Amino acid sequence: MLPAAFSSHLRTIRAVRADELDTGREDPAAHPLPEDDVIRALTGFSTRNPWKVIALWAVLGIFLSVLGQALIFRVTQTQSGDFLPAEYESATALEIAEDRFGVKPDANAVTVLVARADGEPLTDADHLRIGALAGQLGSRHVAMPEPEEGEELPDFLTQDYSQTPKVSPAMTAPGGGFELLSVQLTGNSTDPRLHDLYRAFRDQAKDVFAEAGMRTGFTGGLADLVDTAEAEKTTQLIVGLLMTGLIVLINVLVFRSALAAFVPLFAVAIIGGAAAGVVVGAAMLTGTALDTSTPSMIGVVLIGIGVDYFLFLLFRFREELRTRPDVPARTVSAEVSARVGTAITSAALTIVAAFATLGVATFGQFRVLGPAIAVSVLVMLLASLTVMPALLAVAGRKMFWPSRHLSREPRPGTAARLGSLVARRPLTLVLASVALLGALAGGLAGLRMDFGQSAGSHDTPAATTSAEISRALPAGVSDPATVYVTARDGGALTAEAVGTLPAALAEVEGVGQVGGVTLNEEADAARIDLYLTVDSQSQQARDLVSGPLRETVAAHTPPGLQAHVGGTAAIFADISTAVGHDLRIVFPVAAVLITLILLVLLRSLVAPVILMVAVGLGFAATLGASALFFQHLLDQPGVNFVLPLVLFLFVVALGTDYNILISDRIREEMERPGPARAAVARAVRHTAPAIATAGVVLAASFGSLAVNSAPSTQQIGFATGLGIMLSAFVLSIVLVPALAALLGRSTWWPVRPGRAPGRRRSEPPADARHNGDRVSVH
Repeated sequence: MLPAAFSSHLRTIRAVRADELDTGREDPAAHPLPEDDVIRALTGFSTRNPWKVIALWAVLGIFLSVLGQALIFRVTQTQSGDFLPAEYESATALEIAEDRFGVKPDANAVTVLVARADGEPLTDADHLRIGALAGQLGSRHVAMPEPEEGEELPDFLTQDYSQTPKVSPAMTAPGGGFELLSVQLTGNSTDPRLHDLYRAFRDQAKDVFAEAGMRTGFTGGLADLVDTAEAEKTTQLIVGLLMTGLIVLINVLVFRSALAAFVPLFAVAIIGGAAAGVVVGAAMLTGTALDTSTPSMIGVVLIGIGVDYFLFLLFRFREELRTRPDVPARTVSAEVSARVGTAITSAALTIVAAFATLGVATFGQFRVLGPAIAVSVLVMLLASLTVMPALLAVAGRKMFWPSRHLSREPRPGTAARLGSLVARRPLTLVLASVALLGALAGGLAGLRMDFGQSAGSHDTPAATTSAEISRALPAGVSDPATVYVTARDGGALTAEAVGTLPAALAEVEGVGQVGGVTLNEEADAARIDLYLTVDSQSQQARDLVSGPLRETVAAHTPPGLQAHVGGTAAIFADISTAVGHDLRIVFPVAAVLITLILLVLLRSLVAPVILMVAVGLGFAATLGASALFFQHLLDQPGVNFVLPLVLFLFVVALGTDYNILISDRIREEMERPGPARAAVARAVRHTAPAIATAGVVLAASFGSLAVNSAPSTQQIGFATGLGIMLSAFVLSIVLVPALAALLGRSTWWPVRPGRAPGRRRSEPPADARHNGDRVSVH
């Protein structure tokens, strides 16, 4: 169905040309083709009934935004192990933990350190007192705190996390310096309401132990998340304001208009909220669990591509208003929206198809991310063909007030000079671009994947408590690896039945301490906790679990029994395997699908090859540059394990947006009589400002993630921002046009645009017929 849809939309490119709007040419709206119906019907209805369309989107956007924000925590899954296929060992261990030991999928562990306030070692009496107080905390109901004023929501939209926490003794430090308690709170760890409940429990525990002359510290899991969120709250607010301010500033400098600066951002925010609400609603209806990072990823993607699409419309709208000052702005809006809407549709459907390939992934986190973003992009596409044209129709020429550049031709600027350079020196620019991209791609040598999930480097109370614990106990004490043992026939077990397995595990280098054999209530499963000497989220822990530990378990499990290694290190060891498998599948499937789509979109065998080679070089250069920066320059363990996939999808799919825009304009200009290189120069002159502005906006949107304290998020923000900049300024503005200038109209073989030996005498010079835009401010 996709090829037919793309064929229907992209055949419109053939019929809807910019030159048809020039003086003396026929208006395509006068004789619409059947293939134009979908896009023209949407944009035509929107420009004829702009206020109805705007009002409908405003109501839907606000409603879906509120609904999505309220329900998002009911459809997100915080346990990465639950996204693993059942055949992985850690997934089996997680299933045993839930089914036989009552471990809840949304259980959140907190480690509480209790020590004497005077710094003296704990006495026997102290241990008894700590045990008694822990029992009190474990029997005391913690009520959900009341929301702050202005944050109240209807009861059916909120979730009450009130509960009685599970509190149990864990272990005592050598020398009696402190005792550790294990606390379990259930709920979505990313929900601010659960954070409020944790704070209420933390305050209760502090007060209870303080009355007994004890000091407390909290770390692990939920404590880390809450402390990090508090530490980053101001930073995130500032970054959000700066990103918004940067986008507004860019639009002000480019358009010299208040409306053109604020309207796109405001509209995209409403549409993005609606898209997120649609995704959340679809997840609830289908019973799909989303990863906690999906909502934020959707927001970043939609702000970027939404502002991009609005900018594409604004630049072309301004160009046509200059060219046709006597035509009503609403008429120009309808014609421009239909024409640019074709390119936007092509680009958006390419992104949808690229992310749809994640549906073949085995790792559930990828498998749900793809469709979620694909649905969001479809919502943004619908808005691009409806509410954005409506806003242009309502604002008209006032969209660019108080700028006076609609009434006069701007002087040739940077874009015009760049277009001329591309036409004169295409081979030089191709070689320079390939050399730059190739040099950056050299960073792929020695590339390593990092599966660490560090929450950041803030000096939080949780981090201080964790450091105190690690000085006296094994590094993995707050997050042990666990071996689950069951009988193959499902029969009963005894502690003695596991034989020499605990002793053999204690001999494994890297295991600091082995807990006792714990049976479940039905005595049909046993659990053995292993406290590693390395951080459970480190590469050393993953290597230890996937290698010596699992080998020892396999060698020393008694006959008739089966054992599975679980825990954080085991989960991420299996995720690394699943991700490696998925990358080998998703990359070629996505590349083939995008190539096929481009064949249909561009109606050429040569142009799709050019674009895919270009985006392939861009992907390699971006990933290589990320490895050079993080792995070699900053000496980090490697690049985050999701980075290659994120880059491939975002840089290839979103970068293809710009390539489609420039390619569509090159072909449009080549339809005109005259040399092919002159057509390329005109295409760059008119399109480079839109691509450059959109690229900076999108890079800023992604780049805002780079200030996050979590190394993995920093890498994604930096790499995607860099990839978008390379896609915009190197691939789309230089490399692709230069290759088109070298190949001429053969770029579109076998369906070449119209050719002529020279410009007709009756035609004015190209520069006189087309008012150009400049990258520089005017």
